[in-house]
Parts: sequence; structure tokens; C-alpha cells
Amino acid sequence: METVSRLIVPLVMCLVGSALLLSKKDMFSVFTDGARDGMNTAVRLLPTLVALLAAISMFNASGASAALATWLAPMAEKIGIPGELIPLVLVRPLSGGASTALIADIFEKYGADSFVGRCASVIAGSSDTILYVISVYFGAVGIKKTRGTFPISFIVMVFSVFFAVFLCRFFFGM
Repeated sequence: METVSRLIVPLVMCLVGSALLLSKKDMFSVFTDGARDGMNTAVRLLPTLVALLAAISMFNASGASAALATWLAPMAEKIGIPGELIPLVLVRPLSGGASTALIADIFEKYGADSFVGRCASVIAGSSDTILYVISVYFGAVGIKKTRGTFPISFIVMVFSVFFAVFLCRFFFGM
């Protein structure tokens, strides 16, 4: 199995390269057209990304996320979610980098094999940065009115937190 896993990427590259060589199309021009389209999309999305990153940085730097986490932790404990996860739950929909830093902090404080560490891992693996995804994907296709996208995404995020804690309790018995 290890040999197969080492050979799969070179094999796929050889197959794709062979298909391109045997094709009658001018693949270089197709590639450059795709690269040009990608650059145009990146330029169109740049203002949205800059505004999003600035807003997230201000939210975190102001201390609002920490204050909100402190306020919500006791309520979370009452419904079965470890209070140590609340900063991660608040930041995950906003910033992937900040949530990765919080996960590293959780691993350092409580250990990767602790209940909180396992819950944090499942939450990170089963959720995404909602604001980034909405702004990039909707911005890429020019959608201005996102209607119920954020509320539904947020509800799914809350559900994934409850489900992550449930799964960790179920599989790890903690």
C-alpha cells in the first residue's frame, strides 16, 4: 500500500501529460487562457478580501471576541460544550489562521489527546470559515445579495459544534 501511495501522484501526472501530448488542441494556449481568467478573478476579489481581513483583525484586536467568549463559556458548559472551545467556535467562522492558532493553543494547554483537543480537531475538520467562503465564492460569480446564506451557514456551524462534541463523547467516552 505504501508503494502504491508513493506512485499514484507520478502516475497521474504521466497519464495527464500523455493525454495532453496526444491531444490535438493547443494546450499551452488553453493553460494561459485559464491562468489569465484566474488572475482576473483574483483582482476582482482583492477589495473584498482586504475588507474582510481588516474587519476580522479589528474584531480580534478590539478584544470583542475574548469578551464574548468569556460571557458565553458558562452557558456553553451548561449545555455540554466545554467552555475552552468557545473562542474557537467564535473565531472559526471568521478566520482560518486565527482558528488554527487557537487550536495550537488548545493542544499546548490541554494536549492533543484530551477531550477538548479532540473536539477542537473535529470542529476544525468539519467546518470552514463562513465569511471567507461567502465573500470569495459569491464575489467570484458576482452575487451581491446573499440573503439567508450567513444565517443558515451559522446554524450549520452551531450544529457541527454540538455534533463534534457528541461524536467525541461517543467515540472516546469522555
